Amino acid sequence: MLFNYKFAGNSTVTSTSHKTGLSFAPDTLRESAWFVGKLHKKLSFREAISALHDVVVSDLRFKPKDKTAYKEWVAQNEALFLAEFMQGYDASAANNRIEQIKAELTEVRTKKENLLAPFYKARQKYFNYLYEKNREAWIVLDPVITIHPDELFFECFSQDESTYGKLGCNYNVFKEIDDYKCGTTNVDYSSALYEEFQKIRDYKETELKVDPSGFTVQTTHEEQYKEVKIDLPDSWVRGFLQVSSAMTLPTIQFDLHPMDVYNICLLLRRFKEKRGPRSLRYVLEPGHPVKIILEPWGKEIICARSIYMGPAKQEVRTWGRRRLLILERLIPVAKRFTVHLLGTGLPSFYIADLGDMNFTLGLSGWTTNDWSHAGNFDLLAPRLEVDDATKQKVFAAMQQDWFGTSQQLAQKLNIEAAKVSGALSAYTQAGRVIYDLNRNVYRLRELSREPLPFEKLRFDNPREADAAEILRTLEIQYASQPLADGGMQLSGNVKGKRKTYNIKMEIDADEKMRAASCDCSFYIENKLYKGPCEHMLAIRQSFNKTRVNNGFK
Repeated sequence: MLFNYKFAGNSTVTSTSHKTGLSFAPDTLRESAWFVGKLHKKLSFREAISALHDVVVSDLRFKPKDKTAYKEWVAQNEALFLAEFMQGYDASAANNRIEQIKAELTEVRTKKENLLAPFYKARQKYFNYLYEKNREAWIVLDPVITIHPDELFFECFSQDESTYGKLGCNYNVFKEIDDYKCGTTNVDYSSALYEEFQKIRDYKETELKVDPSGFTVQTTHEEQYKEVKIDLPDSWVRGFLQVSSAMTLPTIQFDLHPMDVYNICLLLRRFKEKRGPRSLRYVLEPGHPVKIILEPWGKEIICARSIYMGPAKQEVRTWGRRRLLILERLIPVAKRFTVHLLGTGLPSFYIADLGDMNFTLGLSGWTTNDWSHAGNFDLLAPRLEVDDATKQKVFAAMQQDWFGTSQQLAQKLNIEAAKVSGALSAYTQAGRVIYDLNRNVYRLRELSREPLPFEKLRFDNPREADAAEILRTLEIQYASQPLADGGMQLSGNVKGKRKTYNIKMEIDADEKMRAASCDCSFYIENKLYKGPCEHMLAIRQSFNKTRVNNGFK
């Protein structure tokens, strides 16, 4: 998906012994939005914006060891190794011939290297360019800055598309606000800014500016503008939409003391798991301290300062726990961390209360299961059909107020709350509205200048679209049974128009599908080599929906 940006120069930082100025260059092609203010909570802002940077550069995908150089060295010395091995057994004539061939090979390799040297140099330069361009492309789009009447918030996405970060700052963070205009814009956010953020000090004035001058139209100094065209993968945009949908779902909620988060990070730093399951297991019992078990070591953390106030006893397991190390910088400045769990193997959200700021860390079910694949949390969100006229009324009210609850909008517009929720859910899934978990309100936030192709972005492949249709129209029956090793077995059937499909699945303790079968043609032809069929996806989505509905907001 192609995104066009036009920035008024580059984002800049000016630093003196008495003052630091942070100026973000906004996208001039979007509707104007700006902000100018002087920071009051400088150190807390520095730590929070640095944690946001940690989200941007995070990439925990498995990276195999690069053996290219070793293989090239072996290939270059293979003839030498063979000659040395065979030297004691060959006649003198053969040895002379080998030496002659070695000399010839050396000469040929020298000529080859001379001839290909420009190519190798250009290729390396191209690879370096691609690395810098791709890395910069992520950072150029991140963060998305939204200015509201009550707060300013930044949003970003990790490079592996499994981690979402949001930093919200209400206006008490600033001791002086010169000017602002509400709206959403993408800003030019270079990697050098992170190093400059570290220079923020309490004794120095710090000014934050989303430069309003960037929106003036100029024709004589066009070189001041920097045009950028980024061809982002659809998965990036789809991931943002799935995060927004997941935040609207009911969750299991409790608070953790900062020292409890510190203890989790400490154990993750001290120990390295070599086998599964690599889960973080929350044991929640009403009126008792939250208990956290780190598997496979079985180490327990009793959170004596954090009492679970939920209605029922339950256990929830989450994966991809090393992403929690992003919260380390926030521990000294956080008052508490509010945890929202959707269920076992499902996404989780951690909200750091920083006083007048809040930091939301959204984690997918596990690291390799990024937000855009096998999630489809929009399928679990409210699916009430709402007519276009009602949607337009709700969106017009959001444009006036910028944020609010579905009940507030329903009362204002005299429309049923269920219809308002359905309309807001549709706009959330389209990238035009976001749900704020910190304040439990919907906020206006246009992810893109142009409307996003929702139907194109909603599904990763045709089978997911077929699974959504099955969930909507066909009868699904299934049963779940826990296994001795901590996994789960799902068995059931999908009643089609002409045939009933029987499905069996085994999900291991790390929430990965380790075995499955179906009597549909797709499975018979491909087994699991091309992924699960639509009937498997439908049953698993139905099972996930049950787990989500068992949570409590």
